[in-house]
Amino acid sequence: MSKRKLDHLGVSAFCESMAMMVQAGIQTDEAVALLQSGQSQTGGVLEQGLAVMKERVDQGCGLAKAMEAADIFPDYALRMVAAGESSGRLEDILFRLARYYAEQKTISEKLKNAVTYPAAMLVLIIAVLAVMLVMVLPAFTDVYNNLTGSLSASSYSYVRWAYAFCWVALVVMVLLAAALLGGLYLWNHGRRDKVEALLRRIPLCAAILENMGKFRFTSALATFLASGEMQDDAVLDSIPMTDCKSVEDRLHRCVRRMEEGHSIAQAAYDEALFEPVYGRMLLAGERSGSLENVLGRLTELLETNCGNLVDRLVGIVDPLLSGVLMVTVGLSLLSVMLPLIGMMNAIA
Repeated sequence: MSKRKLDHLGVSAFCESMAMMVQAGIQTDEAVALLQSGQSQTGGVLEQGLAVMKERVDQGCGLAKAMEAADIFPDYALRMVAAGESSGRLEDILFRLARYYAEQKTISEKLKNAVTYPAAMLVLIIAVLAVMLVMVLPAFTDVYNNLTGSLSASSYSYVRWAYAFCWVALVVMVLLAAALLGGLYLWNHGRRDKVEALLRRIPLCAAILENMGKFRFTSALATFLASGEMQDDAVLDSIPMTDCKSVEDRLHRCVRRMEEGHSIAQAAYDEALFEPVYGRMLLAGERSGSLENVLGRLTELLETNCGNLVDRLVGIVDPLLSGVLMVTVGLSLLSVMLPLIGMMNAIA
């Protein structure tokens, strides 16, 4: 049994392939066998999982049980497939899962790029500053030390300024890099809440986290409702999917309102879970009997909004770091060139 899990793109591809075969009327055991035969024998995660699934479906297990035995799929996908089988809407659920994990992959890639680019810029800045301190500035210092008789003390002090600029910038950049690495370590080792608490103090980062949490919630809720689950149960089952404490807190307040007799659309509107225009969309969708369709549309809007916010964050960080690099190097070079200019003027 594989200890690794499929990534979002792999889960999306599997669900879409299964959905198309179910749509074509192919039985589960035949569909799994076709998928297995179409895989190259490389011993990858999906190949190993399909081998286990093939054994289970041949023994009479359903698709959800076979996927659980393979141990390569996320819990959410397992629960959704099980709900789809029990409600007779497996095809629809598989297509929804394919879209959900494809969207998750897109957002994950955007977030990865948003972290990777600043990290690369930090490494570049640290490298440039280190070269300035180790090679460039000492070279100028050696030259000026040999010519101190022709340089005034005030002119020579510019070189000390260059060292100060570089050291201060280097310390700041190293601290930022350490904070970034520390945050990534905590995020990947079960201390996500601490990282989120810090990120929520930055307005743009807080907006990204909240929009991602809302996106996950609406996508999960739409899928649970499509599987035939009751609205109250669907909301409760969707809350753990948000991965955002502030959104979860508001959702729990929504649940308390629902216990008082309100619908999810009314509760979400009263608790300002979404922006007013989105809240009115949910109310209109519920009153017209098209709540699932509105949730699907809202999921698309939230995904687009998440992408725009991430792009905006990158657009702020990129010129900021580039500006720090140019200003620091520029001031440092200017500081070491001023004594040379003074010397040339003295000779002239």
